Amino acid sequence: MTIAPHPLPHKTPLINRYQPNTIAQGMSQITPAQGRNGNPLQLVNRIITFVENCLLALSLFVMIALASTQIIMRNFWDSGLSWGDPSLSILVLWVGMLGAMVATREQNHINIDILSRFLPPRLKGVNQIVLDLFTAIISGLLAYHSYRFVVMEFEDGTVAFASVPAWLCEAIIPFGFGLIALRCGFTSLAQCIALIRKTPPPDGGDTQC
Repeated sequence: MTIAPHPLPHKTPLINRYQPNTIAQGMSQITPAQGRNGNPLQLVNRIITFVENCLLALSLFVMIALASTQIIMRNFWDSGLSWGDPSLSILVLWVGMLGAMVATREQNHINIDILSRFLPPRLKGVNQIVLDLFTAIISGLLAYHSYRFVVMEFEDGTVAFASVPAWLCEAIIPFGFGLIALRCGFTSLAQCIALIRKTPPPDGGDTQC
């Protein structure tokens, strides 16, 4: 009785498993929107997001470190930094504005939603468009008038503390409200286009600003 040898499973040659097209597709997935063919708006958004995160982390770290230093110096040496308290006030402003910008970006800001739960799906989209557009308009007005205030501070040469000009400390206000207005405006526009085309929002879910 002769037993035929079991045929070995066919193995794809190594060189055939890694074709140039497959490698090119993998490279395109590794670096999306970062090369020459990337979407410039996505690249700008990534840069702004990176700057926001860095500024927020740095401001929060400096604020905690400075407040701890002030507490330690006052409890053990009955002294403190003369510019410590004004700096903390400015840092609270920066952390608050940067936090609002990040909350708007991540859609985690305070949202009192009462009307949309009683509306049909079609009108929910219209309601969200109106809300985002209203938020963009109010934030734009706040950005404009706070910019005028910062310009006045710059012209007057007001000093916040030490030799730091006041306009530099207050510059986060128009910048923050301006960025919030742009984000809500673009969100409202994207939802409007999606509603007209009867397609889901770009993020596939709730895109409220």
